[in-house]
Amino acid sequence: MGGLFGVVSQDDCVNDLFYGTDYHSHLGTKRGGMAVSNRKGFERSIHSIENNYFRSKFEPDLPKFRGNLGIGVISDNDSQPLIIGSHLGTFAIATVGKLNNIEKLSKNAFKKKMHFSETTGDKTNPTELVAMLICEEDSFENGIESAQKAIEGSCSILLLTNKGIFAARDRLGRTPLVIGKKDGAFAVASENCSFPNLGYKTEKFLGPGEIVFLNAGSCVQMKKPGEKLQVCSFLWVYYGYPASEYEGINVEYVRNRCGSALAKNDNIVIDCVAGIPDSGIGHAIGYANEKKVPYIRPFVKYTPTWPRSFMPQNQKIRDLVARMKLIPVRKLIEGKKILFCEDSIVRGTQLKENIEILFEYGAVELHMRPACPTLIYPCEFLNFSTSRSTLDLAGRKAISEIEGREDKNLEEYATAGSEKNLLMIDKIRRRLKLTTLSYQKLDNLVEAIGLPKEKLCTHCWDGSSWF
Repeated sequence: MGGLFGVVSQDDCVNDLFYGTDYHSHLGTKRGGMAVSNRKGFERSIHSIENNYFRSKFEPDLPKFRGNLGIGVISDNDSQPLIIGSHLGTFAIATVGKLNNIEKLSKNAFKKKMHFSETTGDKTNPTELVAMLICEEDSFENGIESAQKAIEGSCSILLLTNKGIFAARDRLGRTPLVIGKKDGAFAVASENCSFPNLGYKTEKFLGPGEIVFLNAGSCVQMKKPGEKLQVCSFLWVYYGYPASEYEGINVEYVRNRCGSALAKNDNIVIDCVAGIPDSGIGHAIGYANEKKVPYIRPFVKYTPTWPRSFMPQNQKIRDLVARMKLIPVRKLIEGKKILFCEDSIVRGTQLKENIEILFEYGAVELHMRPACPTLIYPCEFLNFSTSRSTLDLAGRKAISEIEGREDKNLEEYATAGSEKNLLMIDKIRRRLKLTTLSYQKLDNLVEAIGLPKEKLCTHCWDGSSWF
């Protein structure tokens, strides 16, 4: 996915920028970057964070950074921020999102005899493409608005000039941006869990398509938010840090409500409840509290050397790291009927290995309750559950085994409680060798979040969305 953090201050902003960006490390795996504006111009640093922490990579750079204005990014894709020279002036830019029509937009640029320098192989850097679209207009605010209209998918933007920061949430609000304030400074972030320990208080959540301009003394609205909102539901289920809020709704609060909803619709007899660390824990606590059943930790996460919630890009290494991070506790497993809550089941490969280990350690029964419905449609907007093949999704693989093809009767399979839906779930259950498997109903997930369904993107589960 990726995360953004920016700060404008009357004093030097580098420490706030460094720690604020670091608080977004759970959102990406590939690159981290920071840029500041000062009297000398722009200073920038970008590092790979695939095999190390953001903090350890960037801490040696801090002495060379000085400035009252800065932006940072944790990226799951391209190297950012970029420094761009243009007729609008020099600026730094960082983005989060997914441009589904990047090839079309690139071809349009080539027809205009334009070129790109930040390429990987033959692929255009999406952030550079967004910068190019912005520079086609006569002002930054007009350029950002024009770029948002041209992009199919999603794109939230931080644009740093020598006077302040333009912050723009994507057109339908799928990726969040929130403004924080303290004496003499404003901050903008993807996650407001980055605010409290730096002294910021949440000021406002940007609406879909809203553009604001920040300097040390003010936050000025440059474009009003649009009426249509489709914020990603998965932010609450999985992506978000427990202390964060989106649209004023806390992540951990929603996860507790998700777990409670799962429990209310369950009549299974169990000894205890557990959560797959880390994002499954909040769901499991909600389930345990509702059922008045003990919450235990039969898997503990080893954090000294494997602290990050995301994994390397290579799937074999991902599977190895996932296995290394979770250590079983035999005393809490042996002879027990255990129900696990999980944020979701994507591929199910590592989960299957975990289940095998639990049975080897003496579990009598293992029940799984994912906090969202079965993932059937690859994400079109945030680079989640995307792969070379939709068959990597456990739901699609089960459909393929049943129908002989993976794209048949998808609407029926996505309908909770239908004959095909139950058949698909049982296929997944048997592959994972679970005692029982029951998914959250979409209506209950929507209720747990607390927003109307039309304001949520639920494409992963039911295929619905506005493009």
